Amino acid sequence: MSHLGRPPTNGTAAATEATTATETSTAGGVAPAPTPTELTKRRDELAQRVAEMQWDLGGLFYEMAIRDQIRLPVLVERAARMQEADAELGEIERMIHNDHTGSAGNCTKCGALYSRGAGYCWRCGQAIVEQVHSAAVTDR
Repeated sequence: MSHLGRPPTNGTAAATEATTATETSTAGGVAPAPTPTELTKRRDELAQRVAEMQWDLGGLFYEMAIRDQIRLPVLVERAARMQEADAELGEIERMIHNDHTGSAGNCTKCGALYSRGAGYCWRCGQAIVEQVHSAAVTDR
């Protein structure tokens, strides 16, 4: 496949492909909360990786199409990997947004943002403590 016009790489995207933010854990088995600097660095790496994966997927499809040998399972598998990276990127962007706005998360009932220390959702009245507790229980 021709790589002319390929987006520039900084070499970190391939190295971090197998590394996720949750792989660094403490002795208790719980991952430490990433610092904003770590989050922005990871976001930038993932954004670069997703762009490269999009570029490569388009090139792969083009090469298959001009040879009239499109292999759908190969394309679907590559698209699924790209979707996973894009979902992680979206979650990191949400965490960065919450950090910048001072919010702690979204209400599970109505989706409204709530601030750190909130006991109840300002929009629907749902108890935030129950949401946090039930989320912690389901994560185990």
